Amino acid sequence: MTDLTDRKARQKKREQQEPIIKVRHLRNQFGSHVVHENLDMDVYPGEIVGVVGGSGTGKSVLLRAILGLRPPNEGEITVFGQKIADLNAEQRSKLERRFGVLFQQGALFSSLTVVENIAMPLIEHSGLSRAEAEDLGRLKMALAGLPANAAHKYPSELSGGMIKRAALARALALDPEILFLDEPTAGLDPIGASDFDQLILTLRDALGLTVYLVTHDLDTLYTICDRVAVLSQKRVIINDSLDVVEQFDDPWVQDYFQGPRGRAAQKAEQRRQENT
Repeated sequence: MTDLTDRKARQKKREQQEPIIKVRHLRNQFGSHVVHENLDMDVYPGEIVGVVGGSGTGKSVLLRAILGLRPPNEGEITVFGQKIADLNAEQRSKLERRFGVLFQQGALFSSLTVVENIAMPLIEHSGLSRAEAEDLGRLKMALAGLPANAAHKYPSELSGGMIKRAALARALALDPEILFLDEPTAGLDPIGASDFDQLILTLRDALGLTVYLVTHDLDTLYTICDRVAVLSQKRVIINDSLDVVEQFDDPWVQDYFQGPRGRAAQKAEQRRQENT
């Protein structure tokens, strides 16, 4: 109970700041198919926000819009106080260096070793030599919990958990302020997923990151998220702490959080709090 109280107090303090990501009146559509309509969302500095929703609600579309990979049809996205639509190519490039992104399945380059994958953004954006970039890449590997002997392995030689950690190390390469994670624990066994969750929590606290997290993993939501945003009806219908979200009067929300898996995740989090 103390952990939940402390988490709420910290979150209230964060929400007194200006949002680090602000989405207003967003509309995304493909042809005649409207994915989002009049969507609003805020993300505050230092928080971990989990984004959930049923299939087809546009979780990845929203993520791509915030990253600037897909211009919205209508609406406005502001990150670090800058309107993305108003930025020229150079300004957008500078903004993107403040992001770290872990895509689904890791998206590592199969022809490069782990350390070469991590070094690539450093060589491209920081002007470091290959040797310097790879030295720094090894530090990022350690941050992500990868053993030193993984440096010269190729993605095909890695387990699913190691691929996730290698992709995370690459996402951390440029010391981002916002970390975007797309289904980071998908495909991991329960122990691996739990370890990854704790790693994200540790990195957020140690590095002062803001984390935008797309996930279906209920354990992740209960363990590390300060707030949960639910995509439904083409918009964010609620964006609040889990104890508020799980009671929200919406059929999908109730099925998701009050179903067997949701109740199991609630009980697991309660046990964790009792043991801390």
